[in-house]
Amino acid sequence: MYALDGQVVVVTGSGSGIGAGIAKTLASHGATIAATDINPEAAKSIAEEIATSGGKAIGFEHDVASGASSRAVVEAVLAEFGRIDGLMNNAGISNRVRFDEMDDDEWDRVIAVNLTGVFNTTRAVVPHMIKQNHGRIVSTASFVGIQGIPLFSHYCASKFGVVGLTQSLAVELAPYEITVNTVLPGVVRTPLWEPMLDKTAAAQGITRDEAWANAVAPIPLGRPQDPEDIGEAVTFLMSNAARNITGASLNVTGGQLLH
Repeated sequence: MYALDGQVVVVTGSGSGIGAGIAKTLASHGATIAATDINPEAAKSIAEEIATSGGKAIGFEHDVASGASSRAVVEAVLAEFGRIDGLMNNAGISNRVRFDEMDDDEWDRVIAVNLTGVFNTTRAVVPHMIKQNHGRIVSTASFVGIQGIPLFSHYCASKFGVVGLTQSLAVELAPYEITVNTVLPGVVRTPLWEPMLDKTAAAQGITRDEAWANAVAPIPLGRPQDPEDIGEAVTFLMSNAARNITGASLNVTGGQLLH
């Protein structure tokens, strides 16, 4: 059990999927959660679910692609709780697109959320962590942030960028007792997967169930991950047990990625 009692953690993209699982898991370990999402109703719903389970959380509207929105939500969290001990950069989007068919808007959209979004929220939080001489920053990358795959070039590029940014900040912020790490999920069945399964099934002339089975097949443990699996990894990195871990990418892929 990793105790996070008294710790205030901002979780971006927490309205559904992996983010919701991370927020709920952190709360179950005692953290107070600032649940942020571009969909304010989704953020509010997760916060209410956490509160119903005995935890403490408040939902905030937040567009990570906007620097102004990121600064505003950080100030709102500080006004509400007085401090921010941890930041979980989880907000992300993806899409299955051939590189030669990708337009500027598609590229810009994915980079804006997945990479610039991490920059925006981290930049807003770091000055406060420096002042308190303590902080934990974790970002959701992906196994494709270490090993590229076809048809997701913009997504891979964004996640490689998150890993690189993390390693740079880990060294730069170490003098202030701020650790900076990533988690690398593998195959997690979330709402983000559904349109990709549709596209894969259509392109390959197979059913959605077959497309999903093909996605799971390369995992040595033989099963996909759950959002809570990622949440437990994040909880560890947020805890004092991980105080000497920084610049790392924690692989939660069931053995699909070996590095």
